[in-house]
Amino acid sequence: LLFPPFPHNYQTDRRTTLPSLPTPAPTGGQSRNSRRLARHSDDPEWASYTLGVFVCQSCSGLHRNISQISKVKSVLLDPWSDAEVEFMASNGNNAAKAKYEQKVPVFYYRPTHTDCQLLREQWIRAKYERKEFVCVERQEPYSAGYREGFLWKRGRDNGQFLSRKCILSERDGALKYYNKHDAREPKALMKIHTLNASFQPGKIGQPHGLQVTYLKDNSTRNIFVYHKDGKEMVDWFNAIRAARFHYLQVAFPGARHLVPKLTRNYIKEGYMEKTGPKHTEGFKKRWFTMDDRRLMYFKDPLDAYARGEVFIGSKENSYIVLPGLPPSTQGYHWQFGITIVTPDRKFLFTCETEEEQQDWMAAFQGLVNRPMLPQEYAVEAHFKHKP
Repeated sequence: LLFPPFPHNYQTDRRTTLPSLPTPAPTGGQSRNSRRLARHSDDPEWASYTLGVFVCQSCSGLHRNISQISKVKSVLLDPWSDAEVEFMASNGNNAAKAKYEQKVPVFYYRPTHTDCQLLREQWIRAKYERKEFVCVERQEPYSAGYREGFLWKRGRDNGQFLSRKCILSERDGALKYYNKHDAREPKALMKIHTLNASFQPGKIGQPHGLQVTYLKDNSTRNIFVYHKDGKEMVDWFNAIRAARFHYLQVAFPGARHLVPKLTRNYIKEGYMEKTGPKHTEGFKKRWFTMDDRRLMYFKDPLDAYARGEVFIGSKENSYIVLPGLPPSTQGYHWQFGITIVTPDRKFLFTCETEEEQQDWMAAFQGLVNRPMLPQEYAVEAHFKHKP
């Protein structure tokens, strides 16, 4: 992988060159060529000697999965021949990027070191194995504006995964799924303008698990899907991003910085305890998801609908985040409290550990410190007028 994932101080587009200065004799069992190479690899300690690129340790394992194309060695521990060192010098990360990333679609998701293994592995395979960004015709599965296939979808009530026919159509402006393969009407129609997709393998319990969310009556609805083929699942993900990109281009002509709006990962997820609006009910453990300014809570992480949603506005609009709970509060089990003050009421939460409290506080404070955008005022108004 030639760009993120890499350590933050690694110049990922840097062309690797070797000096013409004499190299000291080997010492301590380390070969002369390994030390020549190490001086010019920055942090990554691995390299693909068939592609001529340096890679991080995490991605070196993914490169081994395509050993017919990429063969990796440790920069420091493995022996290097003169020919291999010269090959690295004559290629390098920048040259490989120019060769293998000629035609990456603007909407295509470029993974970082924080992303799940599926996204990182399929990015590597797309570049080097399938050469999707050299041959545009190989991008058709996610660029055509229409995609149809079958995904395993988790049942809302019984939690069982069943095969469901799915259709993504830019013309219809929607992603649809059908309970029966020959059904004429979809079970659900998810409008592209409210659609989001985020890989959640740990939460879903499937290495290719994708969480798809959309708004139904201004409330968030979750569906959880996967496919046994990793490429198929990532193609669906990028097809959703393509559909979102083309929708936003039409909806906001001339707008810049659309790519960050195509899909989003959650700011934070985890368990907290909460009490009701009167602050006299006992605290209950709930799963919380911070999706931009929507704080949603669920009885179970895989529930289709949230039990409730809280809008987190900005400090200019009288939203405040405070550590701790009001002195008279009772009925909580976890000791590390958080109070969110909104124009309408106070919300009380507790965390199991101080570290979790600090993490949630930082997430909430980041939102409160960020001025609200015009469209966010419309979202806030919907919250205030919910029954």
